[in-house]
Parts: sequence; structure tokens; C-alpha cells
Amino acid sequence: MSQVVQGTVEQTLTNHVIDVDIPEPDAVFVGGEWVKLAEAATIDVIDPTTEQVLLKVARPGVAEADAAVAAARAAFDKGEWPRMSPGERVAAVRRFTDAITEKLEDLNRAWAFESGPTLAHARIINNGAAVISWNSSIDIAESLPWEEDRGDAIIRREPTGTVLAILTNNGPTVLIGMKVVPALLAGCTVVVKHAPESQLSAHILAEAARTSGLPKGVINFVPAELDITQYLVSHDGIDMVTITGSQRAATDIVQRTAGRLARTALELGGKSPAILGEDFDLESVIPNLAEGAQAFNGQVCVALSRILVPNSRYDETAAAFADYFSKFTLGDPFSPDTTRGPLATARSVTRVEGFVKGALAQGADIVIGGKQPDGFEHGYFYEPTVLGNVTRDMTVAQEEVFGPVTVLMRYDGIDEAVEIANDTDYGLAGSIFTQDNDFALQIARRIRSGTVGVNVSGMSLGQPFGGMKKSGWGRECGPEGILEFTDIKQMLLPSGTSYLQA
Repeated sequence: MSQVVQGTVEQTLTNHVIDVDIPEPDAVFVGGEWVKLAEAATIDVIDPTTEQVLLKVARPGVAEADAAVAAARAAFDKGEWPRMSPGERVAAVRRFTDAITEKLEDLNRAWAFESGPTLAHARIINNGAAVISWNSSIDIAESLPWEEDRGDAIIRREPTGTVLAILTNNGPTVLIGMKVVPALLAGCTVVVKHAPESQLSAHILAEAARTSGLPKGVINFVPAELDITQYLVSHDGIDMVTITGSQRAATDIVQRTAGRLARTALELGGKSPAILGEDFDLESVIPNLAEGAQAFNGQVCVALSRILVPNSRYDETAAAFADYFSKFTLGDPFSPDTTRGPLATARSVTRVEGFVKGALAQGADIVIGGKQPDGFEHGYFYEPTVLGNVTRDMTVAQEEVFGPVTVLMRYDGIDEAVEIANDTDYGLAGSIFTQDNDFALQIARRIRSGTVGVNVSGMSLGQPFGGMKKSGWGRECGPEGILEFTDIKQMLLPSGTSYLQA
């Protein structure tokens, strides 16, 4: 099926049938093997393109959650994993990621079925970003300062313990590289909690863990719904929780872990600004900017959702955005002619509609989009939307939409632009576009954000990534991303003693 945003092409439904092997759909991967449920229950895997049920899979319950934690606990407390050398863990994790790599095309298709990215986008993220993320960590892990002789003490990095890794549906494979692989390399054992919408991907990834021969209990997969997720977060057997998610979810996690003082690493949402300098080159910037704002329908934490435009260049910028997005084709994510597939869930459409309606009520106007496309009887589709004349007091300028909605905001003078950029609770990412790189770096230093791009958007998967303010704490990727899962021990030495590392 296809639909041009500004056209009247009639939708033609395609009945999707899963054409990839989904391992053990009626089981959960715990303790190194597929385990049948203690009590039969299922989750429907809904196709966001057709709204049809693709498959029924096992719904993990309390028994499976307890079994996963027990397996991870035993592997950490009594197993060999945390006591292996860094080199031995590197070799084992490499076997795991090699097994994933062999299944990347299955993972691309599974993700398109369950969450709606186009195959082109899935390949960019999985074959590109995911591989870069885990290779970057694997390549540096052995050389990290696991033990340092500082004269009067040896400073040693030791694994924190059992980790609950809570992943989102907008990157079920790349988040393995950003969270799970670093935790494993640090010597932790992991319970992987994929989003309930990521069932197909979760089962394929779990099978890769099984075939790679990781020691039993080192990695476990529990793609559960909210009640079991909260149960796992509250579990006394979990030493650390790492999440990619919303502020609301993070607040709940902090409250549930506070009593036992469990460690947390929180990669949360963003309301990332892009400041356009007076001298920006419109023709070259718009494609970078538009994709930075609405890749995967804006369901990306670092999406440049606020575009700050000098008053003198507002009209031409708005027109350029309208022209760019008017050429998009919405439709079947498996079709090479499709620019954007559906949103991942029905609630995503409801959320987007609420933000757009609220923005219009507060005085914004529609540059392009602003509705579900005509002719689509099924599917979670929403037109790429740009809202104009948005002011900083509007809800849509302050809260993360996590959908295909970008706002244009006017400014007079660079100081006002920086003030607007910093005027949210978030601080995850941002960009500055100008032909003067030195000036851009000056402005980048003034933006309170964990990542700031100079004439680029996105993030580096080989360098520490994370947020400021309510965009979270802790870092992923790079050396810091591995060391995030360690504790520091000082081992004191008598005066004059030399230390030779064994």
C-alpha cells in the first residue's frame, strides 16, 4: 500500500505473513535454554501496518522473572563470568555478536513487522549503527584500565553485579550493542527486558545468545509487559537497572530501587534543539535537518524536534520543510517506494494527535501534515508534520512527542536562540548549523546537552553518550559505557611496595 502525503493515492492493504523464523515463540530464554511457561499466557504481536495479529508468543510472568534473576544471580555469584579475564569475555561476547550479525536480515524484517520501520531504515540502524556500537566496545574492552598501580594503592574496576537492561521498541538490536554488550564486557550478568512490542526481535536475539555458547545464566531474555517489568525492577536480586525510556518510567525505577540503593543508568527522552545561524545554507542543511528531526517517524530520542530559526529566514525555512516532506510516501515498510512506514503502536498515534491538537489550540499553525493520511483504513500512520510559529511556552515546545512532529520557533539574536535551546527540562542532544565552525563551537559550549552536533545531527556510537538535566544520568558507548557497569575498589599497598600485575 502507498499514500503520498499531499496526494490521493488509494490504499491497497497487504496481508503480511511473517517470513522469518521466530525461535521458540511459546518459550522464554532463561539460564541458557528455552523454557516453557509455568502458566500458559500469550502476547499478541500486532502488525502496525495492518493492525492484524502476526503471532502469539509466550507472556513471561512472575515465575519466569524469578527464574531469570536466579539464573543471572547464580552466574554472577558462583559462575566463571565475572572472574574471567577481560580477553576471555571479549572472545565470548564476540561470538555472541557474530551470531547476531548472521541474523541481521531476519532482524531487519522482524523489526519492520513488529514496529514499522522501513527496511532501508532497519538496515541503516542494525547493519550500521548496531554493528558499530558493539564493535566499538569489543575493540577497546581488553585495553581498559581494569587495574591501575597508583603507587600507594591499586585501583581495580570490578563488575557491579546483575543488571536489568530495559530496552525500547525503537532499537531492539542496537540497544544490545549500547547496553547489553558493555555490561557483559564489564563482567556483569544480564536480564534483558525488551519492550513487549519487540517480541520477534527478542526471540531471534535470544537464540543468537544460545547458539553462541555464552555460559548459562550470563544473559537471559524476558520480553515482558509493564507489571513484570516493575516486578523485575523491584527485585532484590537485581543490582543495577539500565533503561532507555521516558522520564515517567525512570522516576518509577528510581523509586522502586531506592530502598535497596540499586545502581541506575538512565537514558531518557529529549526535546533536542537545532539552532540555525543567520548564514546557514538552506539547500544543504534541510535534508540533514529533516532526517535528524523525523527519522523513523521521529521515534528517536535524539530527534531534533525544535528548529530555532532566525526571524529573517523563517519563511524560506518553513517553505523548504514543506517541500521536503511533501515528497514523502507513507506505506508498507517492505516496499522500496515507501519513505515512512507506520508508527509503532496505536497509542503513539493517539499521543501525536493530542500534541498537534493542543499546539493548534495554543496558537501554532500547520506548515505541513497534521493528521492521519487520507485513504488509510488500517495501520498506525501519521503524516510527517511541521508546526509553525511555536513559542517556548507551548506544551509541544516543552514535552517530547516521540512522533513525526517538528516545531519551528523564531528567534532574534543568537543569545535568544541559546536561551530558547536551554529552556526545557531536557538535555540529551542538539545541533548548531552555520558556515562558521568556530562560532558554532562557541555556541555548542553554551548548550546544556549531552551531545551537540556542529553542522551534523545524531550521536557518536564510539564515544560516551547520555543526557543532562531530566534526560538522565550515566553514559553509554565508549570506554565510559563499559565502565558504567563497574565499581571501583582501592587495594592499599605498604609504603615502598611495587606491584606487578598478574
